[in-house]
Amino acid sequence: MSSETYDVRPIGRVRSPLTDPADAPKQGDEGAPPAEIVLDSNVAAGTAGLRPGDEVLVFTWLHQADREVLAVHPRGDRTRQVTGVFATRAPHRPNPIGLHRVTIADIAGATLTVHGLEAIDGTPVLDLKPVLGPTAQR
Repeated sequence: MSSETYDVRPIGRVRSPLTDPADAPKQGDEGAPPAEIVLDSNVAAGTAGLRPGDEVLVFTWLHQADREVLAVHPRGDRTRQVTGVFATRAPHRPNPIGLHRVTIADIAGATLTVHGLEAIDGTPVLDLKPVLGPTAQR
């Protein structure tokens, strides 16, 4: 395995009523409550062009994950066959990067209120990227 490392720094944090990973839905469309992405003031200008109703991909660092896990029962269901983490969306993995497709409900300064974010309170946010529409709309 490579010994290369890369510096990644959070651009903000999740503010959510979800505080325990065991209580969080497996995916955002499975009952995640509204949440906020509170960006650092030095990156707030990066939200220019985002609007309520936009869908964005939120990349997070799943800071409570076990980075040694390479195989899991999908969705924590022990009746399912053990599967490699790269074939699942399990949070426990060598680089616990979370990927969340959310819809922006509101933007107030450096705070985005979103729907569909199952990350727990305090989760570091690494990046935001718009969901791309059809080729003709890009």
